[in-house]
Amino acid sequence: MHKSLILFSSIDGHTKSICKKISEHMEDNEVDIFPISKEFINLDEYKTIIIGASIRYGKYRKELYKFIRKNQGCLDKKNNAFFSVNVVARKPNKNTPETNPYLIKFLKNINWVPKKVGVFAGKIEYPKYKFFDKYAIKFIMWITKGPTNTSETYEFTDWEEVKAFAESLKS
Repeated sequence: MHKSLILFSSIDGHTKSICKKISEHMEDNEVDIFPISKEFINLDEYKTIIIGASIRYGKYRKELYKFIRKNQGCLDKKNNAFFSVNVVARKPNKNTPETNPYLIKFLKNINWVPKKVGVFAGKIEYPKYKFFDKYAIKFIMWITKGPTNTSETYEFTDWEEVKAFAESLKS
């Protein structure tokens, strides 16, 4: 048994939910889950570090880039993985690390090369959003032929893919 760390950068909490599901499928590990913004994490006590981050309006949060720049040397020495959560991944031609435009762009813009990468379709929770987000996301969904009923929540995550990703991380 070894210790694993799962860090997340999430706007609405769905990435954290995916992190929890990953941890459930890593029974051979002791797993800690923290937001990537948490201060004072001793990365040296972990054998595996997994980072999950979501997209909002085509961008990852700045805290993700800051953490990677600050800790790249340590990350490179560990078993590591990165996964992206975005609604574009709901489309069959954009749901793999090789075809997801956000993940491809992210990997080109950082110096870190994760040992394992994944991409999962996210969730739209229209009732939870504030006015601007609700209608900006609705407009984006209209353009991309996605769901636009703002009284509904739409979850696109394939939980079997999440499970397979988690199981591939076991040592």
